[in-house]
Amino acid sequence: MLDIFRGLKSLVKISHVNTDSPVFRLHYSITVIILMSFSLIVTTRQYVGNPIDCVHTKDIPEDVLNTYCWIHSTYALKSLFLKKVGSDVPYPGVGNSEGKALDKKIYKYYQWVCFCLFFQAILFYTPRWLWKSWEGGKIHALMMDLDIGICSEIEKKQKKKLLLDYLWDNLRYHNWWAYRYYVCEFLSLCNVIGQMFLMNKFFDGEFMTFGLDVITHMEADQEDRMDPMIYIFPRMTKCTFYKYGVSGEVERHDAICILPLNVVNEKIYIFLWFWFIILTILTTLTMFYRIIIIFSPRMRVYLLRLRFRLVRRDAIEIIVRRSKMGDWFLLYRLGENLDSIIFRDVMQDLANRLHNNQHHRVPDVDKIEYGFGVNLF
Repeated sequence: MLDIFRGLKSLVKISHVNTDSPVFRLHYSITVIILMSFSLIVTTRQYVGNPIDCVHTKDIPEDVLNTYCWIHSTYALKSLFLKKVGSDVPYPGVGNSEGKALDKKIYKYYQWVCFCLFFQAILFYTPRWLWKSWEGGKIHALMMDLDIGICSEIEKKQKKKLLLDYLWDNLRYHNWWAYRYYVCEFLSLCNVIGQMFLMNKFFDGEFMTFGLDVITHMEADQEDRMDPMIYIFPRMTKCTFYKYGVSGEVERHDAICILPLNVVNEKIYIFLWFWFIILTILTTLTMFYRIIIIFSPRMRVYLLRLRFRLVRRDAIEIIVRRSKMGDWFLLYRLGENLDSIIFRDVMQDLANRLHNNQHHRVPDVDKIEYGFGVNLF
């Protein structure tokens, strides 16, 4: 079975250049691999068996009945899910359907599961593709192999000067670049919430509370509650097949169908329910974190000091006070990719240049960005 997933190794490559946050990587990396793996599993007959097996008569060929019921969907009776199995009904939801057209619950999602999972994987990767296009390889270009730090002093000095010159010449011009990344993170949040509603529609309004229903059922007496996993993913359903008889009249054949694939489907979607809830919570917290960064220069100073302890405090304060949020975001990303010693030197040199040139491009932004002439520090 491992041979099936070998192709997924090259599907999502984790770059050694860090241009995004760990939570963002959970969306386009881990989640995409999970969804693609699930899509492969449900399409691999040798591991899950036939997707449907119906009890047939001699009048109807087995392949014909199975294909028909797979294509045209099956059904169960809602009122029979709470009946006692073995005495009242042979299986939850299976029984006499005569005159109970309004009581039928139609199951037609199972033929679309593999396609839906694949489509979901594409949606999860879309924000990553968008950010990769907008980022344009800026971080990789600015690194100039300074992530290793093992090179001659002359080469290291030249590269540090090139990086410092770029930061100096383009200071305060990176806001739009950073906001684009924040937009991609927001799209990831919208995507995971939207997919919850998408799957809720896919399962006729039963998915939104699916995980909570499963937990509640596990804690309650099984005779008093309907098993939500059986209700949404039944192992046995009914199928009605019509054909012409020998006299030319339409004959109705009522068949019972076994859905082995639903044993796998229920495990897949209970996992996805909890995984999407976790992603939603983490991404929401990340968005609050971004809002704080945008409006709080003090938080930017604190985060730089917390993450890069080799950089002097006064250097960080000067850089944050004389730059914008986009510059902070670029420096933070560079700090996570460059050698720590080299990054310390670049930050110190940039702070010295800013301190020596108090009128770089625009006046000190204490009054502009940090509010009403009150000095931030």
